[in-house]
Amino acid sequence: MDASDTQAFDACLRDALVRTREWVPRWLDKLHAAIKDREFSAGQLSDKQVLMQARTTLESHRDLVATRFLAAFAEAMENALPHTGAGSRRSPTVSFDELELMGDDQVQETVELARVQQVVKMAVDEELVTLTALLNGAQGLTVVSPDANPLRSEVVVGALMKALKGLHVEAAVRSRWLQVGAMSLGDALRDMYSQLSRQMERAGVKPAGYVVTQTATSRTTPGPAASGAARADSVPAHEMLGSDALLTLDHLHQLLVGNLDQGDDAPSDGGASGSGNAMVRTLASEVVTLMLKRIAADERLLPPVRNLVQDMKPALLQLARTDPRFFADKQNPARRLLDAITARGLAFTSEQDPGFAAFSNQTRGVVRTLLKPGGDLAERFPAQLEEFQRSQAAAVGPAQVQARGLAVQTLVRVEQRNLLAERVATEMRARNDFDKAPGVVRRFLTGPWSQVVAQARLESADAAPSSPGESAAMRYTDMLPDLLWSSQLALASLNRPRLVKVIPGVLRTLREGLDSIDYPREQAEAFFQALMGLHEAAYKTQRNEPAVDEQPSIQPEMDDEPWMQRNEVRDTCFMEDSLPDAPPTTTQPAFLDTQPMQRDWADLKAEMAVPRAAELPVGTWVDILQDGQAMRWQLTWASPHGTLFLFTGSSGRSLSMTKRGLERLQEQRRLRVVADHGVVDEALDEVARQAWINSAKAE
Repeated sequence: MDASDTQAFDACLRDALVRTREWVPRWLDKLHAAIKDREFSAGQLSDKQVLMQARTTLESHRDLVATRFLAAFAEAMENALPHTGAGSRRSPTVSFDELELMGDDQVQETVELARVQQVVKMAVDEELVTLTALLNGAQGLTVVSPDANPLRSEVVVGALMKALKGLHVEAAVRSRWLQVGAMSLGDALRDMYSQLSRQMERAGVKPAGYVVTQTATSRTTPGPAASGAARADSVPAHEMLGSDALLTLDHLHQLLVGNLDQGDDAPSDGGASGSGNAMVRTLASEVVTLMLKRIAADERLLPPVRNLVQDMKPALLQLARTDPRFFADKQNPARRLLDAITARGLAFTSEQDPGFAAFSNQTRGVVRTLLKPGGDLAERFPAQLEEFQRSQAAAVGPAQVQARGLAVQTLVRVEQRNLLAERVATEMRARNDFDKAPGVVRRFLTGPWSQVVAQARLESADAAPSSPGESAAMRYTDMLPDLLWSSQLALASLNRPRLVKVIPGVLRTLREGLDSIDYPREQAEAFFQALMGLHEAAYKTQRNEPAVDEQPSIQPEMDDEPWMQRNEVRDTCFMEDSLPDAPPTTTQPAFLDTQPMQRDWADLKAEMAVPRAAELPVGTWVDILQDGQAMRWQLTWASPHGTLFLFTGSSGRSLSMTKRGLERLQEQRRLRVVADHGVVDEALDEVARQAWINSAKAE
């Protein structure tokens, strides 16, 4: 990112706060005047009373509304910055799962928010497009990402809703404020966006470009263009719904909580469908239709997979008549079958991938079975789910299953040893004689030797009980006083007989310990040469010479990359090229001076605002660029402390890496998150979002 553009971006955000302090009072004045006008012109006494209450309440809360709105907007703008986002998918306004847990009043508030945002968005659309492109360009983006604009209208409206909900004001009053003030709020935002755009243009900022979303399937390798955004939702409203769209947020909420079952509307089929009423069946069918349309447009799935899912539509619509909420129950066999098929479908990037033909044939057989006529459709789903899972499990050979089990077992052990090694290093630093030792010795003890002691302690815990004196861990610790003393020139030179006596035992114990962890011989010899140089200097120092020892120095920050032995690298299929550019020996703890890798997450581009390593849930699908080719992997295991990760490919192959290695691949644009949530989950979230939009348009 160019320094001048960075300054222009920061200046724009600061100016937005200043301008907001100016227009918010004016907007509140206009809101008060508009309510007063409607109050005088209201024909019904009840309407006049409601408007009078809204006006008088606004008069007494005006300053508080302005103060809280400004504070909420500043906070919302900071939280909306690209680098603070935690997810790779666009967050729905209301998720499908959350909707079922909402009360009626929460649903109504959500609908009010939708209506205000709809009015405001229509008022600012053109100016917002221009400002978004300029703010994106100032962040160094070449393709517009709407979510990278922290001043977008939904951020402002969301801040307003938060401020109003924090007031002790009746819901009817808040609702009236929003209804009356939405248009003037849009006008105020439009003016601010226009002024900020002119400011960015005067600063010389070049806007990012909009791209047109292609309808044809496109599979790209990770890179900036791969996550570019068009000026449209991934599934436009006119494609999701017809002109006679029925589904609103309130209807969907009632369907999920079962409030429609007691309606007076008797089913037209005399109850043969088994549902409570025709409204339930109609809404359930519409949800299924919208869900399948969303999946049909999901280009992460290959076209044949999407076609197979669409072929299931008649069976799913028939099921919706007898079990209208099956899609909301994640344990329902039909929902689980749909989840399993779409999840497995994400494993393939080409029809030529190993295993795709078998998966396709298996899925096609499932569809044929479900589409057979008969009244036992509900019973077929559990059987087909079991058969599909069995078939997919059988596709992975016993050797691959065994290799994955070994990899998990090894990674657990690696994490245990590294965490224990950190505690051992802390114990060493707490010793009274530690700080006086030369830096090369201190780094060795808190690096490789802490691994030696940790390994010995783990082996001792696993072995049969024995006397403490026979413990290797005890011997490796008991040697420390002699090592630390012998490396200090000022002390060792005063007692050469002791120096001569302890050196052989120290060197023998050091070699034994390093061999126990298969420490690279070349690095071990480098340390021994440095240590023997210290011993030789101490031995040759004359007693009448002033002994000048190396002054204690601050120990440099050690590389916290979890360390693996060479056999562990092999057993876990460790991805060594996820480590920094360096010789292969960087997988070992180094005692030489090292420079820790500098990372600044704020500099990551918005189009790669994917979850960080520790935030990736198990089950996430990613593309990893290896040897110039993007390979599809699924995160199938993460260590208990989140330091090591195991991925599995469609063929059953495994790949492991550290947390820092995973983050490094993200920084290098060699890793792209394909899906960190289920395809069906995301499709249903889009259904809820579309219902939210329909509610905003409803009169």
